[in-house]
Amino acid sequence: MEGSMEIHEAVMVRFGELFLKSEPVMKYYINTLTRNLTAAIEAEGMECSVEQHRGRIIIRGDEPDRIAQAASRVFGIVGVSRCILTPPDREIIEETAARLAAEKLTPGMSFAVRAKRSGMEGFSSQELGASTGARIFERCPGIRVDLTSPDYEVFAEARTFGGIVYDSQIPGPGGLPLGTQGKFLSLLSAGLDSPVATWMMMRRGCVPVFFHCDGGRYAGADVRHTTEKNLAALSAWCPGRTVRMTVVPLEPFYDALVASGILRTRCILCKRFMLRAAAAFALREEVAAIMTGDNIGQVATQTLVNLGVIQDVVPQSIPLLRPLLTYDKEEIVLRARMIGTFRDNAGDLGCAVVPKHPSTAAKPDEIREDESCIALDEILKEALAHATVVQAYNGKIIEDSSI
Repeated sequence: MEGSMEIHEAVMVRFGELFLKSEPVMKYYINTLTRNLTAAIEAEGMECSVEQHRGRIIIRGDEPDRIAQAASRVFGIVGVSRCILTPPDREIIEETAARLAAEKLTPGMSFAVRAKRSGMEGFSSQELGASTGARIFERCPGIRVDLTSPDYEVFAEARTFGGIVYDSQIPGPGGLPLGTQGKFLSLLSAGLDSPVATWMMMRRGCVPVFFHCDGGRYAGADVRHTTEKNLAALSAWCPGRTVRMTVVPLEPFYDALVASGILRTRCILCKRFMLRAAAAFALREEVAAIMTGDNIGQVATQTLVNLGVIQDVVPQSIPLLRPLLTYDKEEIVLRARMIGTFRDNAGDLGCAVVPKHPSTAAKPDEIREDESCIALDEILKEALAHATVVQAYNGKIIEDSSI
């Protein structure tokens, strides 16, 4: 096998729901996916060539293990396998699968062949699987077939462009290729929810533009640093792209809020101000939507009544998206662990202006009256004028500078 120029190692990528799109849309999605794969691999310092085939993408390069790991974090991919490519010849495919299986099987083990034929004539997938299994039996005495729960599986695919043989799979994140659905503004914080909500939007092909409201001395000592850690972790899921987070200072707003003497509605006024700032920025940057990590009933600002009161500062032309609205906390924690934004000890993430008894059902008239005590337009204009930018690339913060 090693001496043949026609049989060599590569990485095979599978994609899922892209097949459900019309032919032109599917072509656009797959082209975007191919560009994202190339960027992810090159961001790791590797060279590769990427080939599109019906239902499969083949990546060739000198470091297949590293290529497979990089590819497994690209949105739109459901699975990645290091594989052996062969000519489109049934006998060679079977023999290759048998040799691969013989390296892993020992007496007493059970195995299964998962075969697939696409475009090749003269035999069925079942026949390919049966004949491949027979070759494996010849090479490996003392083994048995178990199609339900085998100790070992080998996959043999016969396609018009060639055979694909592999015996392991790395799951991918699924979803749609990043960049196919436009930009959204992510209100990123130091908490668990907003990074998970952002990741879920990215998984649906949306490109994040990050926005953080910095509480300054009113925020816990670890808020800013932890928010930047979340930004860095999410940038690892956009390999090869520099991501930007605009940081808006909220200290002047909090100064005015505390000076006003308002207590029960403070959190609602704060959330409304954040959304005002986000909406102004979104309009300026032509971002299609705003996203928050809101979750029904989690805190006082997230009751159904207060969610409605808070969101009415956002213009109707900008959708306000809340991907985690109905998630249980345990579901959010599990996802945060998977994407790399969970921390057992996140530090001091408190807020010094939260009242002891926040309003859980604020009335719009009450909110408007409270807001009339604060020079919102002037404070908002100043906050946006003094914004700074933090950038991240491939899992690391790379710059902190003025806009």
